[in-house]
Amino acid sequence: MRFLKSIYHFFLAWVGALLYGFPSRKIFVLGVTGTKGKSTTLELINAILQSSGKKTALISSIRFKIADDTTKNTSGMSMPGRFALQRFLRKAVRAGCQYALVEVTSQGILQHRHRFIDFDAALFTNLHPEHIEAHGSFENYRAAKVSFFEDVAERSGKSPKRFFINEADKSAQYFSAVADEAKVIYFSRESFIRKELAGGAEVMGDWIASDFNLENAAAASAFAESQGISWEKIQQTFQEFRGVPGRLEYVRRDPFAIIIDYAHTPDSLEKVYQRIKQNLSGRNKMFCVLGAAGGGRDKWKRPAMGKIAADYCDGVIVTNEDPYDEPPDEIINEVAGGFSGAYDSEKEFIKITDRREAIRKAISMARKGDAVILTGKGSEDWIHVARGKKIPWNEKKVVEETLNGISE
Repeated sequence: MRFLKSIYHFFLAWVGALLYGFPSRKIFVLGVTGTKGKSTTLELINAILQSSGKKTALISSIRFKIADDTTKNTSGMSMPGRFALQRFLRKAVRAGCQYALVEVTSQGILQHRHRFIDFDAALFTNLHPEHIEAHGSFENYRAAKVSFFEDVAERSGKSPKRFFINEADKSAQYFSAVADEAKVIYFSRESFIRKELAGGAEVMGDWIASDFNLENAAAASAFAESQGISWEKIQQTFQEFRGVPGRLEYVRRDPFAIIIDYAHTPDSLEKVYQRIKQNLSGRNKMFCVLGAAGGGRDKWKRPAMGKIAADYCDGVIVTNEDPYDEPPDEIINEVAGGFSGAYDSEKEFIKITDRREAIRKAISMARKGDAVILTGKGSEDWIHVARGKKIPWNEKKVVEETLNGISE
């Protein structure tokens, strides 16, 4: 059955390319893959190219953009079906775009959504355990990501092709092994700081002063320089960049900070907490609201994320996120299972199913100089519940409404 499904998706990918006239042959196409940082890296590259006078198209988990027209991605898919991708590329060509920037996911790769797209370049950000249930193992997940690089190397009709690889990632060797070594450009957070920032990120603003955004900036810089864009132009763009909605986004800073982030893996969550904690004075506290996705997705992450929250936060509120067909309280209890062994009497561990109420509670606990961190939803527009239903959701708007209600 799996083999037949693969043939079906492959055939649809070919039909889509044929129907829209193989548009990727007429535009520079960059595919960005990895576990984290794909959307931010794409947005950074887009900003650099635009500031250099280039006309761009972009498709990611955040938005669809063709030239000056942009719409929010509410499809729930970072990499839409093959017809949608080919239609997007043809529209980009007709709009006169010079670059098409595409987020490439492991699920999209398994369904051959990248097939019959002639990529000029492929970029690998990093790899961490995710979608393990869907792929069967981390090794299978990695193999799916690597196969994208392999397809670009062997099947793309473009020449020359470029491969950008985060050399600091433990899986880098797997990606470089399938790419033509002469066409590989390596980047890393460390080399970015050392060679281009001369030892400090402060000149770039708040958004870049974290390990993961330094990594994203390093990737964007490596690609931009390969396109002949000067470091001065890159630096100027980074200084003007205001971050990505729902990614370490400050809703307010005073009298206490409220930050929204999409972090939905243990590694991402820990890095967000580390980044915020660096900004707090010794006595100020962190109050953290988090949950975990249902639908059988990566259940192993739930207690792991609960433990990280217990380790870093002074107050933890576990709440609903996207339960799909699973009972929300069961997911919450599994996340809270990570609290085991956290016996600090000064910390508070609370379970509140209603996400709006959980946010209200966290805000009510904060005092001057503290930080309230809301993770898991980012800039998403829906909470996915049972039987395929969706509840409209806007985390930032909920925060603003809560603050207005408190002030009245």
